[in-house]
Amino acid sequence: MESWVNRIWYGRHWARWLLWPLSWLFALLSGLRRLAFRLGIKTQVKLPVPVIIVGNITVGGSGKTPVVIYLVEWLRRQGYRPGVISRGYGSQQLHSRLVAANSTPAEVGDEPCMIVHRTGVPMAVGADRIASAQLLLQSADVDIIISDDGLQHYRLARDIELVVLDANRGLGNGMLLPAGPLREGAWRLETADFVLCNGALADSTAHFAMTLQPAGLKPVASDIDQVPPTTAQPVVALAGIGNPQRFFETLQRQGYSLSQAIVFADHHPYNIEDFTQVASQPIVMTEKDAIKCRTFAGAQWWYLAVDAVFSATFEAQLLECVRSVMSNKHD
Repeated sequence: MESWVNRIWYGRHWARWLLWPLSWLFALLSGLRRLAFRLGIKTQVKLPVPVIIVGNITVGGSGKTPVVIYLVEWLRRQGYRPGVISRGYGSQQLHSRLVAANSTPAEVGDEPCMIVHRTGVPMAVGADRIASAQLLLQSADVDIIISDDGLQHYRLARDIELVVLDANRGLGNGMLLPAGPLREGAWRLETADFVLCNGALADSTAHFAMTLQPAGLKPVASDIDQVPPTTAQPVVALAGIGNPQRFFETLQRQGYSLSQAIVFADHHPYNIEDFTQVASQPIVMTEKDAIKCRTFAGAQWWYLAVDAVFSATFEAQLLECVRSVMSNKHD
């Protein structure tokens, strides 16, 4: 089903025209919702600290989580105390709750677990992002909030918007859901403060280049003390993310030979049965997949950590923007 949808969204499959009328309906409903906020019929909630939204206008993975991790670490280096909020996709978590170091993906979602495991940042998840933000402000010493996703969650007022695009997939066929992958039209990119293009080679007038720099193989099970496989040893590559091919290509650029490339659905809830055929072989997966396999991982299971990297120009402009917003909040 997922591969068929991708052929429609990112190819020229004729079925997109069958779904086109529904895209017009989606455009009407989403447009009316935006208009309601613009006219004040629906009200936005402003928080006492700056809010940075990291989102996208397409469905599926574009690299938002590495950007959130980058922002947490970068803001700390600038002297700020960031916190993160998220929907906690896949957790079925309705009420807001804090993410602890021992929280599980089933409780709070795989991406929140990964963010907290990597950074130790104060984080809250829940269906109501405003309630999550308020819980975070009550529970932790936070002076700026990063919203992981939520670009279309207009009830939450925002100070800075970062939109992340996949350089390879772009905007697909350019159509709105369900005929295409777009949550909002391409016009939305013009209203964002920063457009980050994951996989682009250089900054342009329209976007800032973003690259994912591999940080080496790490054991999935934290108590494992083994030597990672070398590039001379074939590995099984496994990915359950929005664009698994990007991960496989990254491994190959690192010199690894892939004996198999196994694709699971994004946010797949792994169990040991998923690995029956390959459990005894060296396995390399994404960091987001690894966070769900820690309790049953084998000794030769590894994940490739990656770090988002940006130009000095982007960092300078972002810092200027953050300082301006922070100053206005304190006036």
